[in-house]
Amino acid sequence: MDSSLKNKFDSIIFDLDGTLWDSTANVALAWQNAISKVDYLNEEMTVERVRSITGMTYDSIFDKLFPSLDADQRKEVQTLCGISELEILHTRGGELYPELEETLKYLGTKYKLYIVSNCQSGYIEVFLDLNNMHPHFLGHQCFGTKGNPKTDNIKDIVNDHQLKAPVYVGDTMGDYTSATKADVPFIFASYGFGVVPDGMVATIDSFSELIELL
Repeated sequence: MDSSLKNKFDSIIFDLDGTLWDSTANVALAWQNAISKVDYLNEEMTVERVRSITGMTYDSIFDKLFPSLDADQRKEVQTLCGISELEILHTRGGELYPELEETLKYLGTKYKLYIVSNCQSGYIEVFLDLNNMHPHFLGHQCFGTKGNPKTDNIKDIVNDHQLKAPVYVGDTMGDYTSATKADVPFIFASYGFGVVPDGMVATIDSFSELIELL
């Protein structure tokens, strides 16, 4: 493992889905329940479909999933899916990646930890509440707060918390692009949902590898 990154950063900003946990099975269930409430959709919401849009902003997700719907229908479906998603995740949660808490505890002794995700408002809070993760993170930001892209949300965390040398950990090309535009180095979590061919400062094949890397 490359040891050149040790002591290079003062903080770590994490993506959530595909990086800290995998909630796609329960999100698929929630969205299926939601679209069954309207009479103009008859589609199956699979885990694969949910994973295909992971990392996109919450608005863009429904544009891609349901391009044939008019604006009002798409807005209704998005609202129903958002409500159902938070309701089901509050009960079922998602699957934490192995050794997540142990790794966060270690990293928290050396770095300031944050989360930036393209999710709706309330989603990060579900992750933090269900898994007692609040002590590990000093702040978070998401698309749902201001409707801003991930690049701007990363910049907000950097500026609001006066970070001098942050690094972003994520699993998709969108994560890489957003971090790069925010002038933040990127670590690729290859165990997640996406592919990033190059440009990262390091690649991890499991979350716990961050202990050795950083």
